[in-house]
Amino acid sequence: MSLDKRKQAFINLGHFLNQFNSNGIVKKENVLHNDLFFDAFKMQIKRAEEYNSWFTQNNVLFALESWTNALHHQNIYEWLKDYTIAKDSSKTIAIIMAGNIPLVGFHDFLCVAITGNKVLAKLSSNDKYFIPLIAKYLEYIEPSFKGKFMFTEEKLQDFDGVIATGSNNTARYFDYYFGKHPHIIRQSRNAVAVLDGTETHEQLEALSDDIFRYYGLGCRSISKIFVPEDYDFDKLFKAVYKHKDILKYTKYVNNYDYNKAVYLMSLFDMKENGFLMIKEDTSYASPIATLFYESYTDLEILKEKLNNDSDKIQCISTELNIADSVKLGQTQAPKLWNYADNVDTVKFLLEL
Repeated sequence: MSLDKRKQAFINLGHFLNQFNSNGIVKKENVLHNDLFFDAFKMQIKRAEEYNSWFTQNNVLFALESWTNALHHQNIYEWLKDYTIAKDSSKTIAIIMAGNIPLVGFHDFLCVAITGNKVLAKLSSNDKYFIPLIAKYLEYIEPSFKGKFMFTEEKLQDFDGVIATGSNNTARYFDYYFGKHPHIIRQSRNAVAVLDGTETHEQLEALSDDIFRYYGLGCRSISKIFVPEDYDFDKLFKAVYKHKDILKYTKYVNNYDYNKAVYLMSLFDMKENGFLMIKEDTSYASPIATLFYESYTDLEILKEKLNNDSDKIQCISTELNIADSVKLGQTQAPKLWNYADNVDTVKFLLEL
């Protein structure tokens, strides 16, 4: 199968997914194999929260919409233009996927498939239905994909390389079992924002979207902010108020109540508005319903700190001039070439 055929298959997938977005679910004409797959996807979206209560319909549709945008033909061609990719490869790549947010393992699946390799995936129990359904759709779009996608719950074996994503603890486990194979092993990282106090209300509202999207469970969810000394947190609290309806979600509220009780019993100083706590802390990973903050006095010194801590940071969001950062509100819309942990997955696969 040629690279052009693989590209076109994923472009067609993007057309199909375009029927499922944040504005709702609308069946469209002239979408390939809609008769076979539209209702199946619609049902899976409806049932997703039954399997994983964090996978609300809004979050699932946002994830599908993000992939619709990413799989636009212009993005795919821009992403791959500097690589030399041959026809099908005989290599099998084991992918161990996380399940913290919907379709979090899809980028690895895409990288392996677009480079002509075979996928051998071990899915997270928290997200084990969407990607096999997408794989089946791709097989109908491009029959040459048949035999290229394998999913297993058994011990992984007979593979040529490994891409594994998990927590800091599971990363050590992955390294022990897969370290002798060519591998990418990812561990926990978090997204941060850098503010200077001049941000507009609209910019802070955009920041709040990246705080609350996926309930803060994504590695690109803002878990910590850096602010100047004497920063006015009232401006931030006013901006996040748009997400007050999160209080309707019982599981989030339970986490909020639990973490608040822990902080109060531990006599920690924190600020809160009834659905978000802001606590001063040097850590990067904050609990659900909590945003950590740290003050700075010199932006250049802060830039050096962020550079030194790059192995803990997935991305930086700011309106300031900081290298490799994104604007406030854009952490949850990565490009195809924004690789997790800044490790070029396609390059890794091509060099096997």
